[in-house]
Order: sequence, then C-alpha cells, then structure tokens
Amino acid sequence: MSTTTKRGVARPASAKASPARPRRGLRGSSTFNFWLFTSPFLIGLTVFVYVPIGWSLWLSFFEARFTVTPSKFVGFDNYWQMLQDSKFTGSLVTFTVFAAFIVPTTWALSLGLALMVNRLRFMKAFFRSVFFLPTACSYVAAALIWKMSIFSGVRFGLMNTILGWFGVENIAWLANPDPPWYWLVIVTLRLWLQAGFYMILFLAALQNIPPELYEAAAIDGAKPGWQTFRYITLPQLRATSTAVILLLVIAAYQAFDEFYNLLAKTTWGRPPLVELYNTALGESQDYGAGSAGAVILTLLILIVTLAQGKFLGFGRGDDK
Repeated sequence: MSTTTKRGVARPASAKASPARPRRGLRGSSTFNFWLFTSPFLIGLTVFVYVPIGWSLWLSFFEARFTVTPSKFVGFDNYWQMLQDSKFTGSLVTFTVFAAFIVPTTWALSLGLALMVNRLRFMKAFFRSVFFLPTACSYVAAALIWKMSIFSGVRFGLMNTILGWFGVENIAWLANPDPPWYWLVIVTLRLWLQAGFYMILFLAALQNIPPELYEAAAIDGAKPGWQTFRYITLPQLRATSTAVILLLVIAAYQAFDEFYNLLAKTTWGRPPLVELYNTALGESQDYGAGSAGAVILTLLILIVTLAQGKFLGFGRGDDK
C-alpha cells in the first residue's frame, strides 16, 4: 500500500507495529523468578537450620561422646539423664518463673512507650529512633556495659555511686546470690534491649486503628483515657499483643548471651542454654545428652507457646 503526498509523490504507508509477544521459557516464568530469588535463602535455611535440628534430634537417641557421629543407640536414656540433672531441671523451673515476670513487664513497657510516642505531635521520629536504637546494640556489649559500668560491685559503679549519695553501702550486684540482686541487672538489661523493638510493633498497630472508632466512642459518651484504651485501643491490639507475648516467651527461654557474660563464673541463675552448652561443649563433651536437652527445651517452649496462644486466642477471628 502507498499514500500520496500533497505534491503527488507516492510514498509507502508505515506498517503498524506488531504487538510484543510475551516472553516464553524459564526466564519469563514467574516460577523461575521465584526460585531464583528464594533459593539462596532456602539453601542457607536448610543447611544452617533444618539440617542441624534434624541431626540434633538424631543424636539425642545415640551415645555420642567427644564426637558428633552416633556410635550406639541408647533410646531415651539421654532424655532420662537430662531430666535427672538437677542443674538442668532447676534452670527450666527458674526460667519459667523468669519468663512469667519478664514477659508481662516487657509487654507493658513496650505498649506504654508506643502509646506515648503515638500521642506526640512533634519529634515523633526522633523519640521513635531513640527508643528503638538499643535494639541494634549487641547483647554481649550491653552485658559488659551493665556489668563493668552501671552495676559494678565497686564504689565507682554508677548505681553504687547514686546509692552512696543516700548513705547506702556498696552492693555486690553479681557476686552474691543472697539477696539475688543479679536479677535486677539482668531484667533491666533485657528491658533496655527489647522494649524498643516491640514498641515499634505496637506503634504500627496503633496507627492502623481507624480514628472513626474514637469519634464514635466520643459521641456515645466515652471519656478519653482509660475508657477508650480499655474498650477500643486494647481490643484492637489483641492480635499484635498475642504475637508480642509469644515472641517474648520464646526469647525468654532462649536467653544466653547476657547470662553467660554476666554470670559466667557463678553457679546460680544459669539459663537452660548455658547448661546445654556445658553438657555438650564442656569437659564431658556429651553431644547426645546435650541434644536431648535441646529437644526437651524445644518441647517446653512449644507447650508454653501453644498454651499462651490458646489462652490469648491466637488465630481467632475478631467476631469470636
């Protein structure tokens, strides 16, 4: 085909651009792209998480001293040995009490910080960053600061200096189990490290609450403050609160870094992971018993987590 210009000269008509055909093959496939981006993470997760968990479960049924290669099948003897170990069972009981205290305390502090930051009209980003910043600090570095600077047993420690202003004698915070002042050191350290992270979770949930709910409550006569918090804010935070509590329970039983650095040379206040560390990597080098203890600790965390989720209604709809 051709077209005629104003001067009568014919010129060929421009061909219509053909529509681009979809790319075929693996490179144009969404499945290929999915596995391309996720396979490195899946490989790392399998090699460094799933394989060690499976191997630990396998070792727990064998006698494996000074080697990670099982030599003799012993059944549940390793489990029975760990359950008869008073240090290990005592640490489980101690940290059940520790979890019962630290979980609601961290939950209340995180929620309080989130409510306070959410009500700010200026410098909200600044205070959000300030409270979240301790989360980036290493547990080991924070434990050494708490041990050597803030709660040092000598009179140059910050807490002893402050108490000295009121005539209180120096306190050996970590050197004496009676009274157990070391729990104050550990609890304040853990609150400082964890509260900022869970504050961010609560803050995100608070910002997702529709403001129409508060307007309707004000029309119905609800007073701002405790009434709106109890009947509107807290129910809207139920899903986030449940997730935070479950994460706190798991973190409480898996505490290791701060306890090891604060109480490494003592015989009290040791968490279950320290006892497992001493069993598997100490003088006995009993990997079978250590693996059995790890399985027992995992089952305990699973039971407590499921009980918490059942009690708090994790996964239930809002209409139930």
